[in-house]
Amino acid sequence: MKKKLMAQKTLFIMIIPCMIYTFIFSYYPLKGWIMAFQNFKPAKGYAGSKFVGLDQFKFLFGDIEFWRSMRNTLGMSLMNLVFGTVFAIVFALLLNEIRSEGFKKVTQTVSYLPHFLSWIIVTSLISNMLASDGMVNNLLMALHITKGPVLFLGEQKYFWWVATFASIWKETGWNSIIYIAAIAGIDQDMYEAAQLDGANRFQRMWHVTLPGIRPTIVVLLIMNLGWVLNTSFEIPYLLGGGLLQDVSQTLDIFVLKYGMNIGNYSLATAAGIFKSVISLILVFGTNAVANKLGESSLM
Repeated sequence: MKKKLMAQKTLFIMIIPCMIYTFIFSYYPLKGWIMAFQNFKPAKGYAGSKFVGLDQFKFLFGDIEFWRSMRNTLGMSLMNLVFGTVFAIVFALLLNEIRSEGFKKVTQTVSYLPHFLSWIIVTSLISNMLASDGMVNNLLMALHITKGPVLFLGEQKYFWWVATFASIWKETGWNSIIYIAAIAGIDQDMYEAAQLDGANRFQRMWHVTLPGIRPTIVVLLIMNLGWVLNTSFEIPYLLGGGLLQDVSQTLDIFVLKYGMNIGNYSLATAAGIFKSVISLILVFGTNAVANKLGESSLM
Protein backbone atom coordinates (compact mmCIF):
# COMPACT_ATOMS: atom_id res chain seq x y z
CA MET A 1 0.00 0.00 0.00
CA LYS A 2 2.78 2.42 0.95
CA LYS A 3 4.62 1.67 -2.32
CA LYS A 4 1.46 2.42 -4.32
CA LEU A 5 0.98 5.72 -2.51
CA MET A 6 4.58 6.73 -3.10
CA ALA A 7 4.38 5.74 -6.76
CA GLN A 8 1.35 7.99 -7.20
CA LYS A 9 2.41 10.84 -4.93
CA THR A 10 2.57 13.27 -7.85
CA LEU A 11 -1.06 12.58 -8.66
CA PHE A 12 -2.07 13.08 -5.03
CA ILE A 13 -0.24 16.41 -4.91
CA MET A 14 -1.97 17.51 -8.12
CA ILE A 15 -5.40 16.69 -6.75
CA ILE A 16 -4.94 18.58 -3.46
CA PRO A 17 -6.11 21.97 -4.90
CA CYS A 18 -9.22 20.28 -6.29
CA MET A 19 -9.96 18.70 -2.90
CA ILE A 20 -9.54 22.05 -1.15
CA TYR A 21 -11.80 23.77 -3.69
CA THR A 22 -14.46 21.05 -3.33
CA PHE A 23 -14.37 21.22 0.46
CA ILE A 24 -14.68 25.02 0.58
CA PHE A 25 -17.44 25.40 -2.00
CA SER A 26 -19.31 22.06 -1.78
CA TYR A 27 -18.94 20.58 1.71
CA TYR A 28 -18.30 23.49 4.08
CA PRO A 29 -21.58 25.25 3.10
CA LEU A 30 -23.51 22.12 4.17
CA LYS A 31 -23.41 23.43 7.73
CA GLY A 32 -26.20 25.76 6.57
CA TRP A 33 -28.53 22.76 6.41
CA ILE A 34 -29.20 23.34 10.11
CA MET A 35 -31.53 26.14 8.99
CA ALA A 36 -34.03 23.53 7.77
CA PHE A 37 -34.59 22.46 11.38
CA GLN A 38 -34.90 25.98 12.76
CA ASN A 39 -37.07 29.04 12.43
CA PHE A 40 -33.99 30.79 11.17
CA LYS A 41 -33.57 34.52 11.66
CA PRO A 42 -30.45 36.08 10.06
CA ALA A 43 -30.10 38.59 12.90
CA LYS A 44 -29.95 35.81 15.50
CA GLY A 45 -27.77 33.39 13.52
CA TYR A 46 -27.68 29.62 13.93
CA ALA A 47 -27.19 29.72 17.69
CA GLY A 48 -29.99 32.16 18.44
CA SER A 49 -32.66 30.82 16.06
CA LYS A 50 -35.40 28.63 17.50
CA PHE A 51 -35.12 24.87 16.83
CA VAL A 52 -38.40 23.53 15.36
CA GLY A 53 -37.42 19.98 14.36
CA LEU A 54 -39.21 18.73 11.25
CA ASP A 55 -41.86 21.45 11.15
CA GLN A 56 -40.43 22.97 7.97
CA PHE A 57 -40.56 19.62 6.19
CA LYS A 58 -44.15 19.00 7.38
CA PHE A 59 -45.20 22.38 5.99
CA LEU A 60 -43.27 21.73 2.79
CA PHE A 61 -44.87 18.33 2.11
CA GLY A 62 -48.31 19.78 2.73
CA ASP A 63 -47.79 22.70 0.34
CA ILE A 64 -49.48 22.16 -3.03
CA GLU A 65 -47.18 24.74 -4.62
CA PHE A 66 -44.16 22.62 -3.66
CA TRP A 67 -45.61 19.49 -5.28
CA ARG A 68 -46.54 21.47 -8.38
CA SER A 69 -42.94 22.67 -8.56
CA MET A 70 -41.76 19.08 -8.11
CA ARG A 71 -44.01 17.92 -10.95
CA ASN A 72 -42.77 20.66 -13.27
CA THR A 73 -39.12 19.96 -12.41
CA LEU A 74 -39.40 16.22 -13.01
CA GLY A 75 -41.47 16.68 -16.16
CA MET A 76 -39.17 19.14 -17.88
CA SER A 77 -35.96 17.48 -16.65
CA LEU A 78 -36.99 13.98 -17.77
CA MET A 79 -38.11 15.28 -21.16
CA ASN A 80 -34.80 17.10 -21.49
CA LEU A 81 -32.87 13.99 -20.40
CA VAL A 82 -34.64 11.60 -22.77
CA PHE A 83 -34.83 13.82 -25.85
CA GLY A 84 -31.45 15.41 -25.18
CA THR A 85 -29.74 12.02 -24.93
CA VAL A 86 -31.49 10.64 -28.02
CA PHE A 87 -30.72 13.70 -30.16
CA ALA A 88 -27.07 13.77 -29.04
CA ILE A 89 -26.60 10.06 -29.83
CA VAL A 90 -28.37 10.31 -33.20
CA PHE A 91 -26.34 13.39 -34.12
CA ALA A 92 -23.08 11.61 -33.19
CA LEU A 93 -24.09 8.54 -35.24
CA LEU A 94 -25.00 10.59 -38.30
CA LEU A 95 -21.86 12.72 -38.01
CA ASN A 96 -19.78 9.55 -37.89
CA GLU A 97 -21.29 8.44 -41.20
CA ILE A 98 -20.22 11.61 -43.06
CA ARG A 99 -17.35 10.74 -45.37
CA SER A 100 -16.19 14.27 -46.20
CA GLU A 101 -13.78 15.23 -43.41
CA GLY A 102 -14.01 18.95 -44.23
CA PHE A 103 -17.82 19.02 -44.11
CA LYS A 104 -17.75 16.86 -40.98
CA LYS A 105 -15.47 19.27 -39.11
CA VAL A 106 -17.50 22.32 -40.16
CA THR A 107 -20.77 20.67 -39.10
CA GLN A 108 -19.31 19.60 -35.78
CA THR A 109 -17.91 23.06 -35.06
CA VAL A 110 -21.15 24.83 -35.96
CA SER A 111 -23.13 22.49 -33.72
CA TYR A 112 -21.04 23.56 -30.71
CA LEU A 113 -21.67 27.29 -31.11
CA PRO A 114 -25.11 27.51 -29.38
CA HIS A 115 -23.59 26.03 -26.21
CA PHE A 116 -21.50 29.18 -25.76
CA LEU A 117 -24.50 31.51 -25.96
CA SER A 118 -25.92 32.67 -22.63
CA TRP A 119 -29.47 31.67 -21.78
CA ILE A 120 -30.44 35.35 -21.86
CA ILE A 121 -29.58 35.43 -25.57
CA VAL A 122 -31.18 32.05 -26.26
CA THR A 123 -34.46 32.91 -24.55
CA SER A 124 -34.54 36.26 -26.36
CA LEU A 125 -34.17 34.45 -29.69
CA ILE A 126 -36.89 31.98 -28.69
CA SER A 127 -39.24 34.79 -27.68
CA ASN A 128 -38.75 36.50 -31.03
CA MET A 129 -39.12 33.31 -33.07
CA LEU A 130 -42.25 32.14 -31.22
CA ALA A 131 -43.96 35.52 -31.02
CA SER A 132 -47.36 35.99 -32.70
CA ASP A 133 -45.63 37.72 -35.61
CA GLY A 134 -42.44 35.70 -35.31
CA MET A 135 -40.72 33.44 -37.83
CA VAL A 136 -42.35 30.19 -36.66
CA ASN A 137 -45.92 31.49 -36.77
CA ASN A 138 -45.34 33.20 -40.13
CA LEU A 139 -44.02 29.92 -41.54
CA LEU A 140 -46.93 27.88 -40.15
CA MET A 141 -49.48 30.29 -41.62
CA ALA A 142 -47.64 30.50 -44.95
CA LEU A 143 -47.78 26.69 -45.23
CA HIS A 144 -51.47 26.76 -44.20
CA ILE A 145 -50.76 24.52 -41.21
CA THR A 146 -52.50 26.99 -38.91
CA LYS A 147 -55.09 29.64 -39.69
CA GLY A 148 -53.76 32.10 -37.14
CA PRO A 149 -50.77 32.61 -34.83
CA VAL A 150 -50.19 30.00 -32.13
CA LEU A 151 -49.51 31.36 -28.65
CA PHE A 152 -46.50 29.18 -27.91
CA LEU A 153 -45.49 31.32 -24.92
CA GLY A 154 -49.04 32.10 -23.84
CA GLU A 155 -50.58 28.65 -23.41
CA GLN A 156 -49.49 26.20 -20.73
CA LYS A 157 -49.71 23.09 -22.94
CA TYR A 158 -46.79 24.25 -25.10
CA PHE A 159 -44.35 25.39 -22.43
CA TRP A 160 -42.63 22.08 -21.55
CA TRP A 161 -42.03 21.37 -25.25
CA VAL A 162 -40.65 24.86 -25.85
CA ALA A 163 -38.28 24.47 -22.87
CA THR A 164 -37.18 20.99 -23.98
CA PHE A 165 -36.40 21.82 -27.60
CA ALA A 166 -34.71 25.09 -26.65
CA SER A 167 -32.34 23.07 -24.47
CA ILE A 168 -31.84 20.49 -27.22
CA TRP A 169 -31.00 23.18 -29.78
CA LYS A 170 -28.46 24.73 -27.42
CA GLU A 171 -26.76 21.59 -26.11
CA THR A 172 -27.04 18.77 -28.69
CA GLY A 173 -23.74 19.53 -30.40
CA TRP A 174 -21.87 19.90 -27.13
CA ASN A 175 -23.43 16.77 -25.58
CA SER A 176 -22.50 14.73 -28.64
CA ILE A 177 -18.74 15.28 -28.12
CA ILE A 178 -18.30 12.40 -25.69
CA TYR A 179 -20.34 10.04 -27.92
CA ILE A 180 -18.21 11.01 -30.92
CA ALA A 181 -15.09 10.27 -28.86
CA ALA A 182 -16.53 6.89 -27.81
CA ILE A 183 -17.33 6.02 -31.45
CA ALA A 184 -13.75 6.90 -32.44
CA GLY A 185 -12.53 4.27 -29.96
CA ILE A 186 -14.44 1.39 -31.55
CA ASP A 187 -12.21 -1.17 -33.27
CA GLN A 188 -12.43 -0.62 -37.05
CA ASP A 189 -11.99 -4.35 -37.64
CA MET A 190 -15.53 -4.85 -36.32
CA TYR A 191 -16.90 -2.60 -39.06
CA GLU A 192 -14.90 -4.46 -41.69
CA ALA A 193 -16.12 -7.82 -40.38
CA ALA A 194 -19.75 -6.61 -40.42
CA GLN A 195 -19.31 -5.30 -43.96
CA LEU A 196 -17.91 -8.65 -45.10
CA ASP A 197 -20.99 -10.29 -43.60
CA GLY A 198 -23.15 -8.11 -45.82
CA ALA A 199 -24.25 -5.48 -43.28
CA ASN A 200 -25.23 -2.14 -44.78
CA ARG A 201 -24.40 1.22 -43.17
CA PHE A 202 -27.53 1.29 -41.03
CA GLN A 203 -26.97 -2.29 -39.84
CA ARG A 204 -23.35 -1.51 -38.95
CA MET A 205 -24.54 1.51 -37.03
CA TRP A 206 -27.14 -0.57 -35.15
CA HIS A 207 -25.09 -3.71 -34.47
CA VAL A 208 -21.57 -2.28 -34.10
CA THR A 209 -21.62 1.43 -33.24
CA LEU A 210 -24.48 1.47 -30.73
CA PRO A 211 -23.27 -1.58 -28.74
CA GLY A 212 -19.78 -0.06 -28.81
CA ILE A 213 -20.90 3.14 -27.09
CA ARG A 214 -23.47 1.51 -24.78
CA PRO A 215 -21.19 1.68 -21.68
CA THR A 216 -20.72 5.40 -22.30
CA ILE A 217 -24.48 5.92 -22.65
CA VAL A 218 -25.17 4.08 -19.36
CA VAL A 219 -22.53 6.00 -17.38
CA LEU A 220 -23.76 9.36 -18.72
CA LEU A 221 -27.37 8.47 -17.92
CA ILE A 222 -26.40 7.61 -14.34
CA MET A 223 -24.53 10.90 -13.99
CA ASN A 224 -27.30 12.95 -15.61
CA LEU A 225 -29.99 11.40 -13.42
CA GLY A 226 -28.16 12.86 -10.43
CA TRP A 227 -28.78 16.31 -11.95
CA VAL A 228 -32.35 15.67 -13.02
CA LEU A 229 -33.70 18.02 -10.32
CA ASN A 230 -31.11 20.70 -11.06
CA THR A 231 -31.54 21.20 -14.80
CA SER A 232 -34.64 23.37 -14.96
CA PHE A 233 -34.01 26.95 -13.92
CA GLU A 234 -32.92 29.33 -16.68
CA ILE A 235 -35.66 28.73 -19.27
CA PRO A 236 -38.55 28.50 -16.76
CA TYR A 237 -37.28 31.57 -14.92
CA LEU A 238 -36.77 33.67 -18.05
CA LEU A 239 -39.77 32.54 -20.10
CA GLY A 240 -42.25 31.18 -17.59
CA GLY A 241 -43.79 34.14 -15.80
CA GLY A 242 -47.40 35.24 -15.61
CA LEU A 243 -49.97 32.78 -16.96
CA LEU A 244 -47.34 30.05 -17.32
CA GLN A 245 -46.29 29.96 -13.66
CA ASP A 246 -48.33 26.83 -12.86
CA VAL A 247 -46.31 24.82 -15.39
CA SER A 248 -43.01 26.69 -15.27
CA GLN A 249 -42.17 27.06 -11.57
CA THR A 250 -39.49 24.49 -10.69
CA LEU A 251 -37.89 23.54 -7.38
CA ASP A 252 -35.02 25.98 -7.91
CA ILE A 253 -37.46 28.82 -8.55
CA PHE A 254 -39.47 27.71 -5.50
CA VAL A 255 -36.32 27.86 -3.35
CA LEU A 256 -35.41 31.27 -4.80
CA LYS A 257 -38.92 32.57 -4.17
CA TYR A 258 -39.08 31.52 -0.53
CA GLY A 259 -35.43 32.11 0.26
CA MET A 260 -34.74 35.47 -1.38
CA ASN A 261 -38.12 37.06 -2.10
CA ILE A 262 -40.07 36.02 1.00
CA GLY A 263 -37.11 35.55 3.35
CA ASN A 264 -38.14 32.11 4.61
CA TYR A 265 -34.64 30.66 4.53
CA SER A 266 -35.61 27.62 6.60
CA LEU A 267 -38.28 26.44 4.17
CA ALA A 268 -36.03 27.09 1.18
CA THR A 269 -33.25 25.05 2.83
CA ALA A 270 -35.66 22.19 3.56
CA ALA A 271 -36.67 22.12 -0.11
CA GLY A 272 -33.00 22.09 -1.12
CA ILE A 273 -32.24 19.17 1.22
CA PHE A 274 -35.19 17.21 -0.17
CA LYS A 275 -33.91 17.81 -3.70
CA SER A 276 -30.41 16.62 -2.76
CA VAL A 277 -31.70 13.44 -1.10
CA ILE A 278 -33.86 12.54 -4.11
CA SER A 279 -30.87 13.14 -6.43
CA LEU A 280 -28.70 10.78 -4.36
CA ILE A 281 -31.42 8.11 -4.41
CA LEU A 282 -31.70 8.40 -8.19
CA VAL A 283 -27.93 8.07 -8.70
CA PHE A 284 -27.48 5.09 -6.38
CA GLY A 285 -30.68 3.43 -7.64
CA THR A 286 -29.72 3.77 -11.30
CA ASN A 287 -26.19 2.61 -10.52
CA ALA A 288 -27.53 -0.50 -8.75
CA VAL A 289 -29.81 -1.31 -11.70
CA ALA A 290 -26.88 -0.92 -14.11
CA ASN A 291 -24.77 -3.29 -11.98
CA LYS A 292 -27.52 -5.92 -11.91
CA LEU A 293 -27.94 -5.71 -15.68
CA GLY A 294 -24.19 -6.16 -16.13
CA GLU A 295 -23.69 -2.69 -17.58
CA SER A 296 -20.95 -0.17 -16.80
CA SER A 297 -21.51 1.80 -13.62
CA LEU A 298 -19.91 4.51 -11.53
CA MET A 299 -19.28 2.33 -8.46
